[in-house]
Amino acid sequence: MEEATGLRERKKAATRLALHEAALRLAAEQGPDRVTVEAIADAANVSRRTFSNYFSSKEEALFHGDTMRLRRLLELIAEQPADLTPWAALSRAALRQADEMYGETAESWLARRRRLHGNPGLVAHQVAAYTAIERELAGEIGRRLTGPDAALRARILAATFLATLRVAVQQWIEAPDQPLTGTLRTALAHATPAAG
Repeated sequence: MEEATGLRERKKAATRLALHEAALRLAAEQGPDRVTVEAIADAANVSRRTFSNYFSSKEEALFHGDTMRLRRLLELIAEQPADLTPWAALSRAALRQADEMYGETAESWLARRRRLHGNPGLVAHQVAAYTAIERELAGEIGRRLTGPDAALRARILAATFLATLRVAVQQWIEAPDQPLTGTLRTALAHATPAAG
């Protein structure tokens, strides 16, 4: 039974990824405003109904990769040594993720993101992807903090960190004169809180 469940989950993950990649490709080719759910489903060789089983909108399909990257970031943060300051743990995790995810595929990812960058219809969905993960991130940071106002400090650090990531990526998309890790390292250094 476990093997059947594992196969089913892998098939679901493959379908979700196919829909996400079809959405990105079509949005890069045609512009996000012209892409329809039907076109995404057709490009992924699934029905409209199947699309709806995985995503509630084309925007959710487009930002699935961002959601997965943020989930992976949470895993990397949880793996950081407990003796690091929260900001050091966050920074290490972000830089590791940048190396893992953007090292070899940065050019194709960059080209697609440039096409989507600044589209007013998508900004709200990108912010929503970050906001959805902010509370979980604050919880992870909170485990590293003690003292008065730890919960508030954790939320402020989470919001600051995610804003720093978003700004660093946007800066890199607009001016990729160095690897993403360089831009990210600089942005994280500028945003380092006084309390660490």
